[in-house]
Amino acid sequence: MRYTRSIFLEAVGYELPPVVVTSAALEDQLASVYQALRLPMGQLEGLAGIRERRWWEKGSALSEGALRAARKALQGSGIPAQALGALVYGGVCREQFEPATACKIAAGIGLSEDAMVYDISNACLGVLNGLLDIANRIALGQIRCGMVVSCESAREINEQTIAELRQQPNNRERWMQSLATLTGGSGAIALILSDGSFHHYARPRLHSATCLSAPHLHDLCRWGVESDGTPFGLQQYARTDAVGVLKNGVALGMHTWERFLAEAQWRPESIDRVICHQVGGAHQREILRALQIDASRDFVSYPYLGNTGSVALPITAAIAWEQGFLQAGHRVGFLGIGSGLNCMMQAWEWA
Repeated sequence: MRYTRSIFLEAVGYELPPVVVTSAALEDQLASVYQALRLPMGQLEGLAGIRERRWWEKGSALSEGALRAARKALQGSGIPAQALGALVYGGVCREQFEPATACKIAAGIGLSEDAMVYDISNACLGVLNGLLDIANRIALGQIRCGMVVSCESAREINEQTIAELRQQPNNRERWMQSLATLTGGSGAIALILSDGSFHHYARPRLHSATCLSAPHLHDLCRWGVESDGTPFGLQQYARTDAVGVLKNGVALGMHTWERFLAEAQWRPESIDRVICHQVGGAHQREILRALQIDASRDFVSYPYLGNTGSVALPITAAIAWEQGFLQAGHRVGFLGIGSGLNCMMQAWEWA
Protein backbone atom coordinates (compact mmCIF):
# COMPACT_ATOMS: atom_id res chain seq x y z
CA MET A 1 0.00 0.00 0.00
CA ARG A 2 1.37 3.38 -1.06
CA TYR A 3 0.55 6.59 0.78
CA THR A 4 -0.13 9.39 -1.68
CA ARG A 5 -1.27 11.62 1.17
CA SER A 6 1.57 12.61 3.52
CA ILE A 7 1.70 10.79 6.86
CA PHE A 8 4.33 12.15 9.25
CA LEU A 9 5.96 10.76 12.37
CA GLU A 10 5.69 13.70 14.76
CA ALA A 11 7.37 12.23 17.83
CA VAL A 12 8.36 9.08 19.69
CA GLY A 13 8.48 8.60 23.44
CA TYR A 14 9.79 5.52 25.19
CA GLU A 15 10.37 4.26 28.71
CA LEU A 16 12.94 1.69 29.84
CA PRO A 17 12.18 -0.31 33.01
CA PRO A 18 14.50 0.20 36.00
CA VAL A 19 15.38 -3.43 36.83
CA VAL A 20 18.31 -4.79 34.81
CA VAL A 21 18.42 -8.61 34.69
CA THR A 22 21.46 -10.29 33.14
CA SER A 23 21.33 -13.59 31.32
CA ALA A 24 23.85 -14.88 33.84
CA ALA A 25 21.45 -14.02 36.68
CA LEU A 26 18.62 -15.95 35.01
CA GLU A 27 20.91 -18.94 34.51
CA ASP A 28 21.88 -18.86 38.18
CA GLN A 29 18.21 -19.50 38.97
CA LEU A 30 18.28 -22.43 36.53
CA ALA A 31 21.45 -24.07 37.87
CA SER A 32 19.63 -27.30 38.75
CA VAL A 33 18.18 -27.50 35.22
CA TYR A 34 21.57 -26.90 33.61
CA GLN A 35 23.13 -29.57 35.82
CA ALA A 36 20.38 -32.10 35.04
CA LEU A 37 20.59 -31.50 31.29
CA ARG A 38 24.40 -31.18 31.35
CA LEU A 39 24.31 -27.73 29.78
CA PRO A 40 27.19 -25.28 30.11
CA MET A 41 26.42 -21.92 31.64
CA GLY A 42 26.27 -19.06 29.14
CA GLN A 43 23.68 -20.65 26.83
CA LEU A 44 21.33 -17.66 26.75
CA GLU A 45 23.94 -15.09 25.82
CA GLY A 46 25.83 -17.52 23.63
CA LEU A 47 22.83 -18.57 21.54
CA ALA A 48 20.91 -15.29 21.38
CA GLY A 49 23.57 -12.65 21.97
CA ILE A 50 21.46 -11.18 24.78
CA ARG A 51 23.54 -10.26 27.82
CA GLU A 52 20.75 -8.46 29.72
CA ARG A 53 17.15 -7.29 29.59
CA ARG A 54 14.95 -5.07 31.73
CA TRP A 55 11.97 -5.75 33.97
CA TRP A 56 9.44 -3.44 35.57
CA GLU A 57 9.31 -3.35 39.35
CA LYS A 58 7.16 -6.15 40.77
CA GLY A 59 3.51 -5.10 40.84
CA SER A 60 3.91 -2.31 38.26
CA ALA A 61 0.88 -1.72 36.03
CA LEU A 62 1.38 -1.80 32.27
CA SER A 63 -0.46 1.51 31.98
CA GLU A 64 2.17 3.21 34.15
CA GLY A 65 4.97 2.62 31.65
CA ALA A 66 2.67 3.30 28.72
CA LEU A 67 1.55 6.62 30.22
CA ARG A 68 5.12 7.78 30.76
CA ALA A 69 5.96 6.98 27.13
CA ALA A 70 2.76 8.68 25.92
CA ARG A 71 3.49 11.87 27.85
CA LYS A 72 7.03 11.99 26.47
CA ALA A 73 5.67 11.65 22.92
CA LEU A 74 3.12 14.42 23.48
CA GLN A 75 5.79 16.70 24.91
CA GLY A 76 8.10 15.99 21.99
CA SER A 77 5.39 16.60 19.40
CA GLY A 78 4.02 19.84 20.76
CA ILE A 79 0.55 18.50 19.93
CA PRO A 80 -2.05 18.63 22.73
CA ALA A 81 -3.70 15.37 23.78
CA GLN A 82 -7.10 16.88 22.95
CA ALA A 83 -6.07 17.02 19.28
CA LEU A 84 -5.52 13.26 18.98
CA GLY A 85 -8.28 11.67 16.93
CA ALA A 86 -7.42 8.11 17.95
CA LEU A 87 -5.38 6.24 20.54
CA VAL A 88 -4.46 2.62 19.84
CA TYR A 89 -2.77 0.26 22.29
CA GLY A 90 -0.82 -2.41 20.42
CA GLY A 91 0.83 -4.56 23.09
CA VAL A 92 0.88 -8.31 23.60
CA CYS A 93 0.50 -7.66 27.34
CA ARG A 94 -2.75 -6.13 28.54
CA GLU A 95 -3.98 -5.23 32.03
CA GLN A 96 -7.26 -7.13 31.71
CA PHE A 97 -9.52 -8.78 29.14
CA GLU A 98 -11.76 -5.70 29.20
CA PRO A 99 -11.91 -2.81 28.87
CA ALA A 100 -9.22 -1.98 26.34
CA THR A 101 -5.94 -1.03 27.99
CA ALA A 102 -6.02 2.02 25.69
CA CYS A 103 -8.90 3.40 27.79
CA LYS A 104 -6.77 3.80 30.92
CA ILE A 105 -4.02 5.51 28.93
CA ALA A 106 -6.53 7.80 27.21
CA ALA A 107 -7.91 8.81 30.61
CA GLY A 108 -4.39 9.40 31.92
CA ILE A 109 -3.43 11.87 29.19
CA GLY A 110 -6.83 13.59 28.99
CA LEU A 111 -7.92 12.46 25.54
CA SER A 112 -10.96 14.09 23.95
CA GLU A 113 -14.26 12.22 24.24
CA ASP A 114 -14.50 12.43 20.44
CA ALA A 115 -11.38 10.31 19.95
CA MET A 116 -11.46 6.61 19.08
CA VAL A 117 -9.87 4.44 21.77
CA TYR A 118 -9.15 0.73 21.33
CA ASP A 119 -6.59 -2.10 21.43
CA ILE A 120 -5.01 -3.96 18.52
CA SER A 121 -3.39 -7.31 19.24
CA ASN A 122 -1.08 -9.05 16.79
CA ALA A 123 1.88 -10.44 18.71
CA CYS A 124 5.08 -8.50 17.95
CA LEU A 125 3.45 -6.60 15.07
CA GLY A 126 0.77 -4.88 17.17
CA VAL A 127 2.44 -1.45 17.16
CA LEU A 128 3.20 -1.61 13.43
CA ASN A 129 -0.42 -2.58 12.79
CA GLY A 130 -1.49 0.33 14.95
CA LEU A 131 0.68 2.71 12.93
CA LEU A 132 -1.01 1.61 9.71
CA ASP A 133 -4.43 1.90 11.30
CA ILE A 134 -3.73 5.50 12.35
CA ALA A 135 -2.10 6.26 8.98
CA ASN A 136 -5.13 4.96 7.10
CA ARG A 137 -7.51 7.08 9.19
CA ILE A 138 -5.38 10.14 8.45
CA ALA A 139 -5.24 9.27 4.74
CA LEU A 140 -9.04 8.98 4.67
CA GLY A 141 -9.37 12.41 6.27
CA GLN A 142 -11.07 11.01 9.38
CA ILE A 143 -8.49 12.39 11.83
CA ARG A 144 -5.55 14.81 11.78
CA CYS A 145 -3.34 12.85 14.15
CA GLY A 146 -3.28 9.81 16.40
CA MET A 147 -1.12 7.88 18.86
CA VAL A 148 -0.01 4.26 19.04
CA VAL A 149 1.21 3.12 22.44
CA SER A 150 2.36 -0.16 23.97
CA CYS A 151 3.93 -1.54 27.14
CA GLU A 152 5.35 -5.04 27.40
CA SER A 153 6.39 -6.94 30.52
CA ALA A 154 8.46 -10.15 30.44
CA ARG A 155 8.91 -10.46 34.20
CA GLU A 156 5.81 -12.49 35.00
CA ILE A 157 6.14 -15.05 32.19
CA ASN A 158 9.87 -15.44 32.88
CA GLU A 159 9.29 -16.08 36.58
CA GLN A 160 6.55 -18.60 35.75
CA THR A 161 8.76 -20.34 33.17
CA ILE A 162 11.73 -20.56 35.54
CA ALA A 163 9.53 -22.07 38.24
CA GLU A 164 8.19 -24.70 35.82
CA LEU A 165 11.65 -25.61 34.55
CA ARG A 166 12.94 -26.07 38.09
CA GLN A 167 10.06 -28.43 38.82
CA GLN A 168 11.02 -30.57 35.80
CA PRO A 169 14.81 -30.17 35.54
CA ASN A 170 15.23 -33.22 33.27
CA ASN A 171 12.66 -32.10 30.68
CA ARG A 172 14.83 -31.18 27.69
CA GLU A 173 11.85 -30.58 25.39
CA ARG A 174 10.36 -28.10 27.83
CA TRP A 175 13.73 -26.36 28.07
CA MET A 176 13.94 -26.01 24.30
CA GLN A 177 10.41 -24.60 24.16
CA SER A 178 11.35 -22.03 26.83
CA LEU A 179 14.52 -20.59 25.31
CA ALA A 180 12.68 -17.86 23.38
CA THR A 181 10.70 -16.89 26.48
CA LEU A 182 13.90 -16.39 28.46
CA THR A 183 15.13 -13.84 25.89
CA GLY A 184 12.13 -11.59 26.60
CA GLY A 185 12.52 -8.05 27.87
CA SER A 186 10.23 -5.18 28.83
CA GLY A 187 9.65 -1.59 27.72
CA ALA A 188 7.10 1.00 26.64
CA ILE A 189 6.71 3.05 23.46
CA ALA A 190 4.41 5.76 22.09
CA LEU A 191 4.39 7.21 18.57
CA ILE A 192 2.37 10.09 17.16
CA LEU A 193 1.45 10.32 13.47
CA SER A 194 -0.13 13.36 11.80
CA ASP A 195 -1.20 14.81 8.47
CA GLY A 196 1.49 17.50 8.78
CA SER A 197 -0.91 20.36 9.55
CA PHE A 198 0.45 21.03 13.05
CA HIS A 199 4.01 21.99 12.11
CA HIS A 200 5.93 22.96 9.01
CA TYR A 201 9.38 21.54 9.67
CA ALA A 202 10.76 18.33 8.18
CA ARG A 203 10.08 14.99 9.87
CA PRO A 204 9.95 11.32 8.81
CA ARG A 205 7.24 10.39 6.32
CA LEU A 206 5.57 7.02 5.84
CA HIS A 207 6.01 6.06 2.19
CA SER A 208 4.44 2.60 1.90
CA ALA A 209 3.86 -0.72 3.64
CA THR A 210 3.58 -4.40 2.71
CA CYS A 211 1.99 -7.21 4.74
CA LEU A 212 2.02 -10.98 4.22
CA SER A 213 0.89 -13.82 6.47
CA ALA A 214 1.34 -17.57 6.92
CA PRO A 215 -1.49 -18.40 9.37
CA HIS A 216 -1.08 -22.15 8.95
CA LEU A 217 2.03 -21.69 11.14
CA HIS A 218 0.07 -20.24 14.07
CA ASP A 219 1.19 -22.99 16.47
CA LEU A 220 4.91 -22.22 16.29
CA CYS A 221 4.81 -19.62 19.07
CA ARG A 222 2.06 -19.39 21.70
CA TRP A 223 1.69 -17.31 24.87
CA GLY A 224 -1.48 -17.44 26.91
CA VAL A 225 -3.16 -18.86 29.98
CA GLU A 226 -3.97 -22.44 30.91
CA SER A 227 -5.40 -24.30 33.90
CA ASP A 228 -3.10 -24.64 36.88
CA GLY A 229 -4.86 -27.83 37.94
CA THR A 230 -7.23 -26.24 40.46
CA PRO A 231 -10.98 -25.83 39.75
CA PHE A 232 -10.83 -22.19 38.67
CA GLY A 233 -7.11 -21.43 38.60
CA LEU A 234 -5.21 -20.11 35.59
CA GLN A 235 -1.53 -19.54 34.97
CA GLN A 236 0.51 -18.12 32.12
CA TYR A 237 2.35 -20.37 29.70
CA ALA A 238 4.63 -19.79 26.72
CA ARG A 239 5.81 -22.36 24.17
CA THR A 240 8.00 -21.59 21.15
CA ASP A 241 9.43 -23.78 18.42
CA ALA A 242 12.49 -21.56 18.04
CA VAL A 243 13.92 -23.47 15.06
CA GLY A 244 10.56 -23.45 13.28
CA VAL A 245 10.07 -19.73 13.89
CA LEU A 246 13.54 -18.96 12.56
CA LYS A 247 13.25 -21.12 9.44
CA ASN A 248 9.70 -20.15 8.49
CA GLY A 249 10.06 -16.54 9.62
CA VAL A 250 13.03 -16.01 7.31
CA ALA A 251 11.15 -17.63 4.42
CA LEU A 252 8.14 -15.36 4.96
CA GLY A 253 10.48 -12.40 5.33
CA MET A 254 12.11 -13.11 1.98
CA HIS A 255 8.72 -13.30 0.26
CA THR A 256 7.56 -10.08 1.91
CA TRP A 257 10.83 -8.32 1.02
CA GLU A 258 10.25 -8.97 -2.68
CA ARG A 259 6.73 -7.53 -2.45
CA PHE A 260 7.98 -4.64 -0.32
CA LEU A 261 10.58 -3.55 -2.87
CA ALA A 262 8.01 -3.71 -5.66
CA GLU A 263 5.41 -1.78 -3.66
CA ALA A 264 7.84 0.96 -2.58
CA GLN A 265 9.55 0.95 -6.00
CA TRP A 266 12.87 1.01 -4.18
CA ARG A 267 16.01 -0.86 -5.20
CA PRO A 268 17.69 -2.88 -2.43
CA GLU A 269 20.87 -0.81 -2.68
CA SER A 270 18.91 2.44 -2.29
CA ILE A 271 17.74 1.53 1.24
CA ASP A 272 20.11 3.27 3.63
CA ARG A 273 18.99 1.75 6.93
CA VAL A 274 16.82 -1.07 8.25
CA ILE A 275 15.35 -1.69 11.68
CA CYS A 276 14.42 -5.34 12.25
CA HIS A 277 12.38 -6.96 14.98
CA GLN A 278 14.75 -7.72 17.87
CA VAL A 279 14.80 -11.48 18.47
CA GLY A 280 18.50 -12.25 18.86
CA GLY A 281 21.78 -12.73 17.08
CA ALA A 282 20.87 -15.85 15.08
CA HIS A 283 17.67 -14.31 13.73
CA GLN A 284 19.42 -11.07 12.81
CA ARG A 285 22.20 -12.87 10.95
CA GLU A 286 19.81 -15.14 9.05
CA ILE A 287 17.35 -12.46 7.94
CA LEU A 288 20.10 -10.06 6.86
CA ARG A 289 21.85 -12.84 4.97
CA ALA A 290 18.62 -13.93 3.29
CA LEU A 291 17.75 -10.37 2.24
CA GLN A 292 21.37 -9.60 1.30
CA ILE A 293 21.55 -6.60 3.62
CA ASP A 294 24.90 -5.63 5.09
CA ALA A 295 24.90 -5.60 8.90
CA SER A 296 26.26 -2.03 8.88
CA ARG A 297 22.83 -0.84 7.68
CA ASP A 298 21.02 -2.45 10.64
CA PHE A 299 20.72 -1.21 14.23
CA VAL A 300 20.22 -3.54 17.18
CA SER A 301 19.07 -3.21 20.78
CA TYR A 302 18.58 -6.90 21.68
CA PRO A 303 21.98 -7.31 23.42
CA TYR A 304 20.84 -5.03 26.27
CA LEU A 305 17.01 -4.97 25.92
CA GLY A 306 16.22 -8.52 24.78
CA ASN A 307 13.08 -9.18 22.75
CA THR A 308 10.50 -6.63 23.92
CA GLY A 309 7.65 -7.89 21.74
CA SER A 310 5.58 -5.20 20.01
CA VAL A 311 7.83 -2.53 21.53
CA ALA A 312 11.05 -4.01 20.10
CA LEU A 313 11.17 -2.57 16.58
CA PRO A 314 9.85 0.94 17.35
CA ILE A 315 11.95 1.40 20.50
CA THR A 316 15.03 0.32 18.54
CA ALA A 317 14.16 2.87 15.84
CA ALA A 318 13.76 5.56 18.50
CA ILE A 319 17.19 4.82 19.98
CA ALA A 320 18.73 4.69 16.50
CA TRP A 321 17.20 8.10 15.74
CA GLU A 322 18.55 9.55 19.01
CA GLN A 323 22.03 8.26 18.27
CA GLY A 324 22.11 9.66 14.73
CA PHE A 325 21.96 6.29 12.97
CA LEU A 326 18.80 7.45 11.17
CA GLN A 327 19.41 10.75 9.44
CA ALA A 328 17.68 13.17 7.10
CA GLY A 329 17.50 11.83 3.55
CA HIS A 330 17.73 8.17 4.56
CA ARG A 331 15.41 5.59 3.12
CA VAL A 332 14.54 3.36 6.07
CA GLY A 333 12.86 -0.04 6.17
CA PHE A 334 11.03 -1.27 9.26
CA LEU A 335 11.12 -5.08 8.95
CA GLY A 336 8.74 -6.80 11.35
CA ILE A 337 7.99 -10.51 11.76
CA GLY A 338 5.66 -11.84 14.44
CA SER A 339 3.90 -14.96 15.63
CA GLY A 340 1.04 -16.07 13.47
CA LEU A 341 3.14 -16.01 11.32
CA ASN A 342 2.77 -12.43 10.10
CA CYS A 343 5.22 -10.10 8.42
CA MET A 344 5.00 -6.36 7.85
CA MET A 345 7.54 -4.07 6.23
CA GLN A 346 7.20 -0.29 6.21
CA ALA A 347 9.11 2.16 4.01
CA TRP A 348 10.00 5.49 5.64
CA GLU A 349 11.61 8.59 4.20
CA TRP A 350 13.56 10.04 7.10
CA ALA A 351 14.00 13.74 7.76
